[in-house]
Amino acid sequence: MDLKILITWLIPLFPLSGWIIWGLLGKYFKGYSGYLASAFVSASFILSVVLLFIVANSHGYTDTIYPWIRAGIFKAGVSAVIDRLSVIMLVMVTGVSALVHIYSIGYMQGDKGFSRYFSFLNLFVFSMIMLVISNNLLLLYVFWEAVGFCSYILIGFWYEKKSASDAGKKAFIVNRVGDFGFVTGIFLLFVTAKTLNYEAVFKMVPSMPASAVTVIAILLFAGAVGKSAQFPLHVWLPDAMEGPTPVSALIHAATMVTAGVYMIARFHVIFSYSPFASEVVLAVGTFTAFMAAFIALTQFDIKRIIAYSTISQLGYMFMAVGIGSYTAGIFHLVSHAVFKGLLFLTAGSVMHGLSGELDLRKMGGLYSKMKTTAITFIIGGLALSGIPPFSGFFSKDAILADIYNKGFYFAWVVGEITALMTAFYIFRLIFLAFFAGSGMDKKLHAHESPKIMTYPMIILASFAVLIGFLGMPPFNDSIFYNFLHADFKNANNFAPAVNGFPWYILSLISVLAGLSGIYIAYLFYIKKSSLAEKIKTIFKPVYALSYNKLYIDRVYDAVIVKPLLSFAGFLWQAVDIRLIDGSVNGIASAFALFSAKTKKIQNGMLMSYVLTLSIGVAALLFYYFIR
Repeated sequence: MDLKILITWLIPLFPLSGWIIWGLLGKYFKGYSGYLASAFVSASFILSVVLLFIVANSHGYTDTIYPWIRAGIFKAGVSAVIDRLSVIMLVMVTGVSALVHIYSIGYMQGDKGFSRYFSFLNLFVFSMIMLVISNNLLLLYVFWEAVGFCSYILIGFWYEKKSASDAGKKAFIVNRVGDFGFVTGIFLLFVTAKTLNYEAVFKMVPSMPASAVTVIAILLFAGAVGKSAQFPLHVWLPDAMEGPTPVSALIHAATMVTAGVYMIARFHVIFSYSPFASEVVLAVGTFTAFMAAFIALTQFDIKRIIAYSTISQLGYMFMAVGIGSYTAGIFHLVSHAVFKGLLFLTAGSVMHGLSGELDLRKMGGLYSKMKTTAITFIIGGLALSGIPPFSGFFSKDAILADIYNKGFYFAWVVGEITALMTAFYIFRLIFLAFFAGSGMDKKLHAHESPKIMTYPMIILASFAVLIGFLGMPPFNDSIFYNFLHADFKNANNFAPAVNGFPWYILSLISVLAGLSGIYIAYLFYIKKSSLAEKIKTIFKPVYALSYNKLYIDRVYDAVIVKPLLSFAGFLWQAVDIRLIDGSVNGIASAFALFSAKTKKIQNGMLMSYVLTLSIGVAALLFYYFIR
């Protein structure tokens, strides 16, 4: 077997083996299962890096390890596509996963479900790897659902807590809405193209009816809206913070939620041939980016602030792919995976040091007690705010510059306002938690996390500083762009640049927006802390709108959840119990009554049997003579 083919299938094999071993034999490994699971995923990461260099120095390839399904014209195999897009995703997924696994050893120490946790974490990594390398839509859909299943399991990992089990169910149900559109789009694509193989589909797209391409693209995007938590299906992600914090870092910040962006980039040929569908992607991404940042401004749960930040940053990625800037979108995906994974891990470190406390109002002055956590948190915050030289500056500015130069001025303005709000809410969190006067409960003795947790944070913080230089401006001449752009050469560029505005002017505007947000947060929460309360009073209706999350959960509860529960109750009581069970029980009762009456005939007396026989014979004779 060719070395690169062997490496291709070893990458998913390691976490798959880990899932089976820790799931079946975890109780025998006890505390060692965390170290061994981390070693398996680390092995996948090393092989992914090797594959990256192989592809960088040659060409992409495909390989089928098993034919799987052959039914008439429908064929689907367990096959992999290895190109520059997939190897970048592989390195990102396995690299962040390895660090999260190592961090989890310290974070989950002593938990009774320790081996179960690492088993499902390995299963998720396997599923995400297979999603990335799948070479046909059926295989993609199988692992699209598999990562959703893992998300459901890990959100509700502490299933004894009602809030955790409810959050898992909410994530699962909300994603079904988007996935219904996704699978419908797959069916329609097969009916139109007669194949689900990527390469064959892409060759047929230019000859397909424009209306069919648009409908397929929008249906596929519905799946991305659910998986990547975009409006109106974003409501599951903040509640998903009920799961262990490393799960939030891995699944709900760095990997699974980016699957929607990856899917659109993978199917860029379909979307680029439908300007209307792409504009829908842009509009949803723009609104979601602004909405989530607006909600994050007033929240006090540190994990939920970062969760809304994730929703907002995913909005930026959809803005990029919506205007055809697929390379910029993927670059922000990779950059975001690093600094947002870092922010979640540092938030988990704060929780670990404060016995699980999440409320900002009960924190303060933590810098002196948790310096490593504080410094790495600040690095993550600077990257998120788009301050140079951190990675977010390069990746987010590449998106905003393309949006402006392609003439989407309204989206650009919204993006800059969102950048200001982003810097404000993340440094509001940092100032309140680490520098403001302590409101911490005296019973909480803050302490730094163990090294097995801080080392992954330091590594991610280092990458949050360094990885941005791969997209060194001007982005269209950067290392990252030159490496990946060739994979998008078949895209129909429906939105060519209309301006050539200097990148450094646009970058300066974005940096000023970020610095303004940081300064406003400093003014409100450090220099003049009373000012925040005054602003809150003056803009009370706006504050209430943000604090109550635009009342979207309440609207959904009133318009969707309660009516559906009432309807389900009606079906249960009226249809199931009264109609269906009533009919079955009624028929059974009727036969029981009939049997009770007729059993008297069978009384064991010969005269009764003779009389019954005579009546029967008389009835037959009567019928014979009158017919």
